[in-house]
Amino acid sequence: MMPLTLAAVHGEPSILSLIATGALDTHFQPIVELRDGRIHGHEALVRGPRGTPCESPDALFAAARRQGVEIELEIACVKAAVRRWAAHRHPGKLFVNLSARALVEAFSQLSADECVSVLRSHGMTPSSVVLELTEHEHVRDFGLLLRAAEAVHAAGMGLALDDFGDGRSSLRLWAELKPGIVKIDKYFAKGVATHAAKLQTLRALLQIAEVFGTTMVAEGLETPEDLKVVRDLGIALGQGYLIGRPGAEPVSRASEGACDVLHSRDIAVFPELRRVAHRGFTAARFIIEAPCVSPATTHDELIHLLHEHERLHAVAIVDDGRPVGLLNRQQVLDRYTKPYFKELYGRRPCTLFANLTPLLVDVHTGVEDLTAILTSEDQRYLADGFVITEHGLYRGLGTGEQLVRAVTELRIEAARHANPLTFLPGNIPISDHIARLLASGCDFVACYGDLNHFKPFNDHYGYWRGDEMIRLAARAFVTHCDPRRDFVGHVGGDDFVVLFQSEDWMERCQRILESFNERARDLFDAEALAAGGIDAEDRHGVMRFFPCTTLSIGALRVRPGTFTDPDAVASAAASAKRLAKAQACGLHVVDAGELSAAG
Repeated sequence: MMPLTLAAVHGEPSILSLIATGALDTHFQPIVELRDGRIHGHEALVRGPRGTPCESPDALFAAARRQGVEIELEIACVKAAVRRWAAHRHPGKLFVNLSARALVEAFSQLSADECVSVLRSHGMTPSSVVLELTEHEHVRDFGLLLRAAEAVHAAGMGLALDDFGDGRSSLRLWAELKPGIVKIDKYFAKGVATHAAKLQTLRALLQIAEVFGTTMVAEGLETPEDLKVVRDLGIALGQGYLIGRPGAEPVSRASEGACDVLHSRDIAVFPELRRVAHRGFTAARFIIEAPCVSPATTHDELIHLLHEHERLHAVAIVDDGRPVGLLNRQQVLDRYTKPYFKELYGRRPCTLFANLTPLLVDVHTGVEDLTAILTSEDQRYLADGFVITEHGLYRGLGTGEQLVRAVTELRIEAARHANPLTFLPGNIPISDHIARLLASGCDFVACYGDLNHFKPFNDHYGYWRGDEMIRLAARAFVTHCDPRRDFVGHVGGDDFVVLFQSEDWMERCQRILESFNERARDLFDAEALAAGGIDAEDRHGVMRFFPCTTLSIGALRVRPGTFTDPDAVASAAASAKRLAKAQACGLHVVDAGELSAAG
């Protein structure tokens, strides 16, 4: 009866009555695949009765909050969306919004199997539904949210993190909930065509997405220029008014304006940032001066400290000036709210549940070394942050977000020596890396990759598709190399260099060849595929037949002491590549001594 009384006081409709009478309406906004413009799915958006004060979703949920039935409204919206979607029988995925509190509540009432049964009763498969998590900061018990997320995965449904980067979401959610999709807040895509800082942020987030195996959605796409930049960045999915506004019915294609951009051969001109000087850019820039605790500090005392310092993301445990552990704020609060924790562990030392092997970063560490942390096996720094020291003594804390920003600045600086088409390092960084490998005295393999029959393809189909072929080759190299051990560079044109330290380099080369050769066929038209190639002019202007484009790799085994000059290594690898092309074998492997003898 309470909600009805509140509604009467405020002169607004009873939300429970709207739910009971089926007065809620569902609209759908398309989400497209930016690679080809196909519809990936639709996000379901609720609308109240037309012409009433609760018609807009903001007004509807504001009324629900006043009446104390917000969760009931959210669950009713999901049910209404499923019914409407099932009635349309539309292909693609259905994205439905649920706050963290509503998600926890829903899966406390239904098991994963029961959710599957409900969906199948509407003729829907669980894999066609993506639960889009909103307002995740409102859940106090993170453990309950994790269990709800596990139930979502167990049911076979997708999980998305909404509005990432709006100030409420965190890298911890991304790391621990393991969403298949992360929707980046519209702030970053809106105006990205003219804001270089937003462009670099999206690039950094793409790197994190690759680490976690996550698909990114750019929201808020409203202009052709922004859509073009986001497309060319390689973000998989997009959503916004340019692509399609919310409507009563799902759509089968994006708007005409969006299709024109996505199918256009024009490429975006990325906004440029002025050079960021990072000489002297060290971890000292990240220091957050934060109080610490001793190993004898109890959980009760720790909670008191956290309440006094609400902005602390973590607390370091320091013994005689040296950090020996790190406590994640949210994890501490989650444990402390569990039944009987205070009684059992409140007076016991905080080291019991601490991370006793935290990431320690010396205050003088350069940004290049900090970059390696992003691809390290231990990713706890994303949630916990890291401890900054000087001569082994505690100085303060740093956060994962700070590291991402640092990497962004490093990439901006590195872009001066990068290929503008693939953003891979160019000749100068390649030579520098070879020099470091030679100086280290280690064994490594220098591979030179080149496309077969690329010029006829480029002449026949045009520069835009030629650029796409080169980007495809870049993706093949990057995808199948270990970023922690292997260096991928783009010499220029269709020539690439990979400097392998991975012991399984030969298997990686085979995967690169297979991946590129298979995907390159998608860039030829049906007629060319049927014929096995194209007719085009050769370098002498004579028309002749050229097979479909493939990749050749020459691999040079480099032993300690065989070379002293980086340019000599590059030249020898290029010779191995020429042998691979001449023999049409895909991969040709030589030792440095063989080339010397042959010369």
